[in-house]
Amino acid sequence: MPLAFDVMQPAETPTHRQRGRAIIAAHPEVKGLIGRNPWSALWAVLLVSLQWLAAFLLSEVFWLWIFVAAYCFGAFINHALYVLIHEASHGLVFRRKNHNKILGIFCDFALVTPSAMAFREYHLLHHQHLGDYDMDPDIVCHTEARLVGNSAWRKTVWLFLFSLSQALRPLKMRDVTFGNRWIAANTLIVLTVDIGIFVVLGPQALAYLALSTLFALGLHPLGGRWIQEHYKTAEGQETYSYYGPLNRVCFNMGYHNEHHDMPGIPWNALPKVKKLAPEFYSDLKSYRSWTGLLVRFIFDPTLSTYSRILRRPPQDGSSAPAFERKPRSPTYASSTLKSAMPGSPG
Repeated sequence: MPLAFDVMQPAETPTHRQRGRAIIAAHPEVKGLIGRNPWSALWAVLLVSLQWLAAFLLSEVFWLWIFVAAYCFGAFINHALYVLIHEASHGLVFRRKNHNKILGIFCDFALVTPSAMAFREYHLLHHQHLGDYDMDPDIVCHTEARLVGNSAWRKTVWLFLFSLSQALRPLKMRDVTFGNRWIAANTLIVLTVDIGIFVVLGPQALAYLALSTLFALGLHPLGGRWIQEHYKTAEGQETYSYYGPLNRVCFNMGYHNEHHDMPGIPWNALPKVKKLAPEFYSDLKSYRSWTGLLVRFIFDPTLSTYSRILRRPPQDGSSAPAFERKPRSPTYASSTLKSAMPGSPG
């Protein structure tokens, strides 16, 4: 069967920005949910400390138990830390931008990989350019999509190595300049912490943390989230929410439509958006099981990494768009997202 992205005309369905404004117009009380949750910083301290304690306890056990502990326990903790990095990236923890950046780097102390600052830059681009092949880093490149195809075993391998896919995703974004002093500092600090863990606690401890990150971002019950958010399983719908029990261990990250509609609302208040404005979400497809969705994605040949809606297809110069594309940097996204999106804290 042919594999291709589903290209949608911009006028076919409202954008998240439009729906967010409609929600505020119909339910002004939703504006009261906009703000920050500084308690997220305490959660970050507790979770990093918990992972370091687990790494210490596992520093001398048999290697098999490292894998088991990382998959059954550590993956949940590190996934939650990635969600807190997401919160800090949106400025939903502290008022000062630099304080949120520092918190994101601190979360990396249990993740082994220095990812917080790079994630911040590219995630804001994802919000601003959702569905734009050239500017949305959440969309795989054609080469990767063709390589994975709709083969069950290749989709399984792709999910297992999803963290690598995410790390390489920015390479397709030729219009974006990568690298700044915060990313450099993030890299230097986290690698120093990694060396310290290796020296003080040993290789098993560092391996436990690294495997926890690999599983948190890959072939794991939590991995259904990567398919749930934007992979198309309903005609004309580009974003989906998950309302199952795992929201309790990932700071309500499943409320993804609500988050895109109102990116200025912290994790603890996202369920209230749906409660206050149910008519905006009742007709949208959602999920109750990440595991069920993961299994379906792997074995359903109609689903692939091409199962995404593009609002703007690739611009290679052969078919010029109606407006000129100008190179943009992550800094551009950071400075303009606040004014472009409804529901952003002031």
